[in-house]
Amino acid sequence: MSNFQKFPAANPIPDANGLFTGAPFPQTAGDDVPVIEKIWLAANKYRIDIVVIIVLALLTALLATVMSTPKYTATSRIEISRQQERVTNVESLQPETSGEDLEFYQSQYALLQAHSLAERVVRSEHLATDTAFLTAYGLNEDSNSTGPVSDLRAREKLIADILIRNVQIAPVRNSSLVDVSFTSPDPALSQRIANAWVNQFIEQTLARRYDSTAEARSFLTTRLADLRQKLEESERNLVRYSEQKNILPLETTVDAEGRTTGVKTLAATDLEALTSAMAQATNDRIAAQSRLVGAGVMADGGTDGNAVLSGLRQKRAEVAAEYAKLGAQFEAGYPPVQSLKSQLAALDSAIAKEEARSVAATRQAYKQALQRENDLRARIHALENNLYAQRSNSIQYNIYQRDVDTNRALYDGLLQRYKEIGVAGVGSSNIAVVDAASRPEGPSSPNLKLNLALAFIFGIGLAAAYAFIREQIDQSIADPADVSTLLGLSLLGPVPKDEDVSSALKDRKSEIAEAYSSIATSLSFLTDHGVPRSMMFTSTVANEGKSTSAYALAETISRLGKKVIVVDADLRNPSIHTFYGIPNEHGLSNCLSGGAAIEDLVAHPADSKVEVLPAGPPPPSSVELLSSDRMNQIVRQLGTMYDHVLLDGPPVLGLADAPLLSRVVEGVVLAIESNHVRARRIKDAVKRIEAAHSHIFGVILTKIHKRNAAYGYGYGYGRQFEYG
Repeated sequence: MSNFQKFPAANPIPDANGLFTGAPFPQTAGDDVPVIEKIWLAANKYRIDIVVIIVLALLTALLATVMSTPKYTATSRIEISRQQERVTNVESLQPETSGEDLEFYQSQYALLQAHSLAERVVRSEHLATDTAFLTAYGLNEDSNSTGPVSDLRAREKLIADILIRNVQIAPVRNSSLVDVSFTSPDPALSQRIANAWVNQFIEQTLARRYDSTAEARSFLTTRLADLRQKLEESERNLVRYSEQKNILPLETTVDAEGRTTGVKTLAATDLEALTSAMAQATNDRIAAQSRLVGAGVMADGGTDGNAVLSGLRQKRAEVAAEYAKLGAQFEAGYPPVQSLKSQLAALDSAIAKEEARSVAATRQAYKQALQRENDLRARIHALENNLYAQRSNSIQYNIYQRDVDTNRALYDGLLQRYKEIGVAGVGSSNIAVVDAASRPEGPSSPNLKLNLALAFIFGIGLAAAYAFIREQIDQSIADPADVSTLLGLSLLGPVPKDEDVSSALKDRKSEIAEAYSSIATSLSFLTDHGVPRSMMFTSTVANEGKSTSAYALAETISRLGKKVIVVDADLRNPSIHTFYGIPNEHGLSNCLSGGAAIEDLVAHPADSKVEVLPAGPPPPSSVELLSSDRMNQIVRQLGTMYDHVLLDGPPVLGLADAPLLSRVVEGVVLAIESNHVRARRIKDAVKRIEAAHSHIFGVILTKIHKRNAAYGYGYGYGRQFEYG
């Protein structure tokens, strides 16, 4: 077993050629890297560029701050109370909405930034002729940056534009307070204009309110005169019609809104009285009729409330009882019996007369009640006919009455509004100054700390965008795990970047030495006989580290007692002889052309156990030499003479040499420089090698920068592979 096989392979299975095609070590998928780690890796990868971008942003901000003119900001705070001006109170014409407050305050904020307000400030402060203001903004009476402004009106308009650009309106959240700020190069000027802006806004609001009430008063005066005339005309029409139709209203009912809801006339009052009398007469007639019907009952002993008749009947009963008692004791001729009989006869006669008189009186009362009822019914019937005629006429009467009510309501409402407008015209302003602007103690801009903070944030954003774009554009292999995920090849091992590989290899504990020792170990797992006996080192393009890898692995393998030869098969650009410091006067090209034997061309470096076959003088056509069977014979002959034959081949892309050489060795080792060649070009190189039916052992990822240490490669190889 080879000395490189320190680590047991995980169930290696050789193919038909005895090669282990599986990856020597488990590969980590690039997708397993968390997003935050990818961001950190990108930042670490471009950290120098990021620092430069941030520093440039900070320097730009610092330079801009130093070169900027200091400006001073004065702020005045005002309170705007909610106020709604309406000419009429007709709610149906102006409905209340939930967004009125928002609309009101948004309108006030817009008015605070109106051009008309700026012009009022210009005129009130005489800024068009103010030398201090004109000097502060680089203006004069003859010209400015936009052209001649000798005309006063044009100058005022220009200055108003300057004021609007430098005034800031900042509402205080969840309140009716508003901050009005003005910024200028002069602190006194800032204070003056901030206070003038607020004062002119208050005056403009009062003037606008007075103008609106003046127009309303003029309108209401004309409207009141028209309504007064209409009201008088409608009242005359109502009185005239009531006289014509004999409608005499005694009582009028008016609701809370002033509308007439009912009118009681004389005819209606009379009818009401007669109806009440009629009801009483009917009751009297019914009572008399009842008494008349009950007269027969009285004859049978009823009293019907007649006291005389009741007394007579009571007396007769007593006499009759006494008579019956004496009649039982004495004979009929007995004088007391005769006396009682005479009393009974007298009482019977008196009772009969009283009953006859009562019946006659009852009949007379009934006739009188009936006559009264009939008379009242006739009068009611006549009054009803009159009232029906009035009801028919009352339709037009009510029309006139409604006309009067409508005109009166409109007149009273407008008259009340006219009085309110008269009071509002002289009312106080709904805008109050809470804090007047004071003279600024220091400049508000430029703010060095704020500018640097913003520049820092901007620099970070720009650097992040730069890193993101570079990361998207960069399709090179940076993460060793990408070798498996993007190329589908095994990673033999990563190699850190080092300028002096020869010196580093002499130190067995150096990162370079440990890296190539690990790669040699990976190669020992590829075949059933350990490290392949013949292999070619190539790359996608030149200067990716293929020659360095061939030299380093040859030295690493030779230290274990193996007889190794390195053949410089890159006839176009040979470089192996430079590693050993030997001449390149004779070599492989001489052997291929048949001019010399191999034994005579092999060099023996003084300070190395590795033997070298240089490339020799460059041939006219390297493709013709490499495509001959002579190259295959040379590799076989060297295989019998040495334990391992390592070919330093040319790059794959753009040349036909590498695919030709790949067919004479057991396999190919592809060197890829980290962060250099795009993955698409590397895939093209792999396809060219596979098209030649050659086997690729794996990839050596070279020149890994220390910034890639976060992947877990490139640092501390000795510490990684040392036990404990």
